[in-house]
Amino acid sequence: MLKLINIRKSFNKGTVNEKLALDGVNLILKPGDFVTVIGGNGAGKSTLLNAIAGVYPVDEGKIEIDGINVTRLSEFRRAKYLGRVFQDPIMGTAADMNIEENLAMAFRRGERRTLRWGVTAAERKRYAEYLQHLDLGLEKRMTSKVGLLSGGQRQALTLLMATLKAPKLLLLDEHTAALDPKTAPKVLNLSDRFIQEEGLTALMVTHNMRDAITHGNRLLMMHEGKIIVDVEGEEKKRLTVEGLLTLFGRAAGQELASDRMLLS
Repeated sequence: MLKLINIRKSFNKGTVNEKLALDGVNLILKPGDFVTVIGGNGAGKSTLLNAIAGVYPVDEGKIEIDGINVTRLSEFRRAKYLGRVFQDPIMGTAADMNIEENLAMAFRRGERRTLRWGVTAAERKRYAEYLQHLDLGLEKRMTSKVGLLSGGQRQALTLLMATLKAPKLLLLDEHTAALDPKTAPKVLNLSDRFIQEEGLTALMVTHNMRDAITHGNRLLMMHEGKIIVDVEGEEKKRLTVEGLLTLFGRAAGQELASDRMLLS
C-alpha cells in the first residue's frame, strides 16, 4: 500500500545550517497495517509524513502509494490518495463553514469541481449518521460553524472527514498532542475504530511511547532521519516502555535524550 525506497531529504542545503532530515529511509506498509512512529525531537517523524503527503519534495528516492509512483506529484494531486489529521485541530477544517459543509467538502475530495454547490437531503441524512458514530451530539448541530466547536470536537470531526472516503493511506501527525488528557484518549479510540472498521492503512506519528505501544500492529522508532527499530506482531504486543528504551539504546548506541517521550 505504501512503499518508500531510499528516501533522502535535507533542509538548508549548502549552508552551515544544513540538516539531513531523512537519511535513506526504506519502508513498506501492507494493506491494513496500522503503524505507529516514535522518536525524539528532530528524529524525522513529521518530515517523513510531510514527504509522503508531498509537502516537501524529496531529494532522492521513490514514493509509491497503492502501486502508483507519486514521487513527483504535487501535494494537491496526492490528496485523493490520502487522509490526514494534523496536530492542530484548526488545520483540518474550515472554521467559517458549518459542520455539514465541511463534511461535504471532504466527501467531494478528489472529485472534479463544478459551479454546482449545495448539500442534498440525502447527503444531510448520511452525514448525520456518520456524526452519530462520534457520540458527541454533533448530528444535532450540523448547521453550527466549526469554529465554535471545542478542540476535541473539531479534531474528532477532522478524523471523520479524513476517513470519510476510505483513503488509500491515513496519516495521523501527533493528532492528539494538542488535546487535553481527558479528550486525547477518546480521539485515539475513535482512530482505532475507524481504522479497524474501514480496514484502513495508517501511519501515526506520536511523541507518547505508551500510545505507540498500545495502538497499531507495528511500531517504528526513528533517530537522526533513519528507522532504527521496527517491531510488529507478537513482539510488539509484548513490548513495554522499558523494553522500547532498551531497543533504542541497542540500535542507536546511546540513551534516549530526555524530551516529552519520557513523560508518557
